Amino acid sequence: MGTSEFVYGDGRWGGDADVVPSLRIEVQDGDIATVEYRPAPDGLGRFYLGFQPRDFFDDPAESEPVDLAAEAEAFAEWALLVGAVDVEAKHVRRLLAEEHVDEPEDTFVEETVERLVRLVGLPIPDGLEGGDDLV
Repeated sequence: MGTSEFVYGDGRWGGDADVVPSLRIEVQDGDIATVEYRPAPDGLGRFYLGFQPRDFFDDPAESEPVDLAAEAEAFAEWALLVGAVDVEAKHVRRLLAEEHVDEPEDTFVEETVERLVRLVGLPIPDGLEGGDDLV
């Protein structure tokens, strides 16, 4: 599967990741998606979908701990900033990768990425494929 990267900036997918606001989603092998968004409060701006790298690779050095509640709240605020829908932090929170998860809810992390993108009202980027049964 490899790694795919999707960047939302300048109000569109394929835009400039250096503008603010922006969103970068890196999908790795169908198991981990790293979501980075700007602007974000100090110490926030990155979370994971599927597995957290520290758990997937069974190595705490692979990723910093994530404050899931704070990231969900900050990402909901980010969605408002980009003019997307008004989303409640609790709905974002349900999609974030938990610590020490055995199996995520979705078989392929691309499915979770699509659910997150839809949740905040952005169009699905070209090339995001998570299997045959995307909802």
